[in-house]
Amino acid sequence: MQQSDPFVAIAVLLAAALLGGLVAHRLKQPIIIGYLIIGVAVGPHALGLIGDLEIVEAAATIGVALLMFTLGMETSIGQLREVGRVGVWGGISQIVLTSGLGIIAGIAIFHWAVPQAVIFGLIISLSSTAVGLKIMMDRGELSSVQGRIMVAILILQDISVIFVSLVIPLISGATEHLVMNLALSLGKVLLFVAGTIILGRWVLPWLLGGVGGFRSRELFLLTILVLCLGAAVSTQIIGLSIIFGAFLVGLVLRETRFVHQALAEITPLRDIFASLFFVSLGMLIEPAFIIISWPTILLTVAVLMAIKMLVVSGIVLFFGYSVKTAILTGVGLFQIGEFGFIIAQRGFEVGIASDVFYSVIVSSAVITMILTPLSISLASQLYHRISSRAAKGRLVTGEVRQKKEEPPAAETPKRVIIAGYGEVGQSIARGLQQAKIPFIIIEDDPERIAEARANKHPRIYGNAANINVLSKANLEQASALVVAYPDPMTVITTVKLAKLLNADISILARASRKRDVESLRRLGVKELVIPEQEAGYKFVKMLFKTIGLDPEERRNLLAIVRNTVSK
Repeated sequence: MQQSDPFVAIAVLLAAALLGGLVAHRLKQPIIIGYLIIGVAVGPHALGLIGDLEIVEAAATIGVALLMFTLGMETSIGQLREVGRVGVWGGISQIVLTSGLGIIAGIAIFHWAVPQAVIFGLIISLSSTAVGLKIMMDRGELSSVQGRIMVAILILQDISVIFVSLVIPLISGATEHLVMNLALSLGKVLLFVAGTIILGRWVLPWLLGGVGGFRSRELFLLTILVLCLGAAVSTQIIGLSIIFGAFLVGLVLRETRFVHQALAEITPLRDIFASLFFVSLGMLIEPAFIIISWPTILLTVAVLMAIKMLVVSGIVLFFGYSVKTAILTGVGLFQIGEFGFIIAQRGFEVGIASDVFYSVIVSSAVITMILTPLSISLASQLYHRISSRAAKGRLVTGEVRQKKEEPPAAETPKRVIIAGYGEVGQSIARGLQQAKIPFIIIEDDPERIAEARANKHPRIYGNAANINVLSKANLEQASALVVAYPDPMTVITTVKLAKLLNADISILARASRKRDVESLRRLGVKELVIPEQEAGYKFVKMLFKTIGLDPEERRNLLAIVRNTVSK
């Protein structure tokens, strides 16, 4: 029985999201899969529990806006600059190549007319920002190499929607004012970016400072929410993507001193609305249509996954990144994005795409979204399992070979090995440099390797989760190994290989999730750095000093706190 009352509809959606999330977590699957599948169950094409789809769409839109807004606050301009080449030129190449191969597949495999094949090519060139972002957040890999590349390409895709939408009138024959519309769209983008930068530089600090002076959490949260939704609405009014507007405002807000409080306040609200978004995506699926048309849908899913994985992975490899990074980025971006629905609907409205085509696209899109988290997890596990087995085989046969990307620095006894040259690794390198302790860096991001070279740091190009790369660092002559990768699976694999090469080496590792901490403890890592716990300890330390505790009392209490958080 359908519920048309908005209050009941939202209540049913939240209950469904809770149930789907609980079942997925119980089955040790990504929660996003639970959201999508439960959406299929409660949608209008299955149980039909929701009748008011407009309120669902509104809640889902808010969820996407908040998701991108928080991404902006968690992403620095420096991080985007690090993957600028692959993000911009790689992203443009990906859209062009994927569209081209999609058009060829539409004509040669599905025997569609050229206009419908062009629509197919445009649709599969875009991936889901919300899905990719959610998966990277859940896996703790947002700041990993593949995470940063995915974010950069996704943002470029979101911007490209403005220009992709102009192709549809072109292929439908409506070519009037095309050049003027293209110039107008580009002008809108530049105008909005300039306005947002001005807002972030002069208006936002003044506004948030004034609201913060009231010492009201409610008013501060409302201000942040209005900024996010205001940016989304503004971009929608001028014909741009709400995702682009929300992300850009979050990006400029990061440069203010209010970013940490804003992120803490908005995150719970983001998670609630984001869950509604993923449930709403599942509601688009028609189970009856999938049963009837499953051969076509299966073929469509297989073709688009193959094209996107081939193109994305090939581009990432072309820009000098590792095979692992290329594979995980390709798998993470093979789904169809939310804008694919809009393009398919627009093609249907102008008469160049059939209603069956639209249903196939919607079904394929949601199926690829469901497959993405499973595929990333499977690809990551298989890669590291194969790497570990290959490493053991090479150690047994004595066939560990030296990698030749870059000659290692002269051997220095008792140096420290830093695996991962992200923000954490860079801080460690600076500290060791100040202390005049020799070290060598292992990193597979070409941009960061270039930065290490500019700083004249000893470095090895490659990923420490590869036995060939790790063996170059000569662990027998090292005093310690610091594993600073944000990717949990890479951390665990690196530790395993390090223990194979030198069972007695001291290892300090970075860990975020509880299960990763337990796995590393079992591998014999005694020194673990857990960023969340370290942040909490630092807050307590500062708090004790702020409230004026006696120095001796502070030391005693901090010892107790340190002992508590380390358990």
